[in-house]
Amino acid sequence: MRTILTCLLTLALTGVAHAGMTVSFDWGPTKKCFDGKSPPMTLSGVPEGTTQLDIRMKDQNAPDFLHGGGKVAYEGQKSLPYGAFRYKGPCPPMGKHKYRFTVKALDSEGKVLGTAKADRMFP
Repeated sequence: MRTILTCLLTLALTGVAHAGMTVSFDWGPTKKCFDGKSPPMTLSGVPEGTTQLDIRMKDQNAPDFLHGGGKVAYEGQKSLPYGAFRYKGPCPPMGKHKYRFTVKALDSEGKVLGTAKADRMFP
């Protein structure tokens, strides 16, 4: 019983309680092959106390290729415009690839308050 209570407390303190955070994106004006400007994104359910968003992209078809991402100051905005941060944009060698953005909501000390993920094919 003690172990279960410890696990529940740990989950509550690590941000799982903010499971309502979501992110969606559209490639918008993103150009093929390493367009360094991030696509436009829409956010909802960002946890109270968030001061920064840490955003990373991963190619689900080529997970070893690092696209990176960036950090964006958060001041309650519901969307991020094209080019809000710099990264290595999508460049599938053949056909379409599935890309995933992971957005972490951070407080002023860098603690993760919530996480959201969104996938989209490119092109």
